[in-house]
Amino acid sequence: MRSDELKAAFDQQAPRYDKQWAKLAPIRDALHFLLESVFAGLPADARVLCVGVGTGAELAHLAGRFPRWSFTVVEPSGAMLDVCRQRAETEGMASRCHFHGGYVDSLPPMDTHHAATCFLVSQFILERQARSGFFRSIADRLHPGGLLASSDLASEVGSTAYKSLVHAWLKMMAAADVSPEARARTLAAWEMDVAILPPGEVASIIESGGFEAPVQFFQAGLIHAWISRRAPGSAD
Repeated sequence: MRSDELKAAFDQQAPRYDKQWAKLAPIRDALHFLLESVFAGLPADARVLCVGVGTGAELAHLAGRFPRWSFTVVEPSGAMLDVCRQRAETEGMASRCHFHGGYVDSLPPMDTHHAATCFLVSQFILERQARSGFFRSIADRLHPGGLLASSDLASEVGSTAYKSLVHAWLKMMAAADVSPEARARTLAAWEMDVAILPPGEVASIIESGGFEAPVQFFQAGLIHAWISRRAPGSAD
């Protein structure tokens, strides 16, 4: 799926996105709970880059827990960004946010960030070199030694483990009242539009994008999350 088609797909989902996936929120909440710990050493006035923020779930969580942090919010889907901006205004954090409709590499020049988040984003970049370049664009926006918390779907596609995890995931979606049509669309997207790679390969791609060796800190089914530190001399 091309970037314009992907944006259009998320534009269509934006009005109902949070409601559709509400019953799967415990997975997201567990990731965010651990995220607090991996970011615990950041300054009290940290600047955080949120890449592909969608409707703003991690932004809202971090802004609520760390009231002096400021955020650069990046999202290519205009409809998703509108939902995120409205959420930020409703929850009183909009004054701490710079909203950017687009991609990381189109951000205007600005001060670098202490940390970044990038959840379930790079998996949509199918070509390995482009995916590495995506992580490089994030590294370029971080302080030396800055942290990246990222997550993606990861597994050895076709393996017994993958088949078991997909089966369990679809059962979980059904139990969460996700419609059969939505489940079918999800499975089709995984097969056509998502680069599901073994966890070690994803970690290698992150490292090739200018980070030290990533450390996995979370897994829920197919979702794996890593904490990575910008490598010395990787970018200036």
